[in-house]
Amino acid sequence: MDEDKGGDVEGPESPVDAVRELLTLDELTNRVGMSVRNIRFYTTKGLVPPPIRRGRSGYYSPDHVARLELVQELQAHGFTLSAIEKYLAGIPTDASPEDIALHRTMLAPWQADVPVEMSRAELEKRTGRSLTEDDLATLAALGIVFRTKRGRYEVAVSQLSVGLGLLDLGFPMEAAIAAGEVYAEHGRQIAKELNELFRTVVWPVYKESGAPPQKLREVVERLKPLSIASLVAAYEAAMDETRREEIAARSRRTPRSRTQD
Repeated sequence: MDEDKGGDVEGPESPVDAVRELLTLDELTNRVGMSVRNIRFYTTKGLVPPPIRRGRSGYYSPDHVARLELVQELQAHGFTLSAIEKYLAGIPTDASPEDIALHRTMLAPWQADVPVEMSRAELEKRTGRSLTEDDLATLAALGIVFRTKRGRYEVAVSQLSVGLGLLDLGFPMEAAIAAGEVYAEHGRQIAKELNELFRTVVWPVYKESGAPPQKLREVVERLKPLSIASLVAAYEAAMDETRREEIAARSRRTPRSRTQD
């Protein structure tokens, strides 16, 4: 049994069921697939609470597991250590493992098309052309190709042909960048409101019924394609309404112009 003394905190005596849920450090590393060194590093940084002391040994609860899994999820999304610290700082210290699992659920990709990482040579072989820096910048603005820190590229393969078609049509990079800013701005607001909806309306219903976090994850996974379809439908409806308003505005201006003539 691992003796983990540094930073241990004395906790109140737990019920038998709670004690059974406690893990040794070795068991925790196996559960989350993380090294002892990394776990202790994240504990030192305050990303997870210190282990619970039982005698001379340190133990870990479902809260430790949930927070470490959230750290892993954030890392998978490209969050830096500083960004992870800021994200976790916004989660109450008394948040339950189920509440933390909700954060992981909302972070999971909403599109089934997982980006494929490739080198520039592989990307150009895939596209069948030599890509200029402007081409790459346009594809990045369109959300199709992103340069990684290692000098490679993450590619949304299913959208690549669409992006290449736009390049062939001379789609201006400035327009792609401006459109990307619009998507980002409204996307952040939608994400914030949807997260609040699940946190305050959906999750409490399942939590009260005693459902595990995995049940909520299944619900969200089933809702994702419906949510995406609903966003597309709402966008199309808004575009139609905008067109009608523009036509109505032009028709109102036309009689005045003719009168002046």
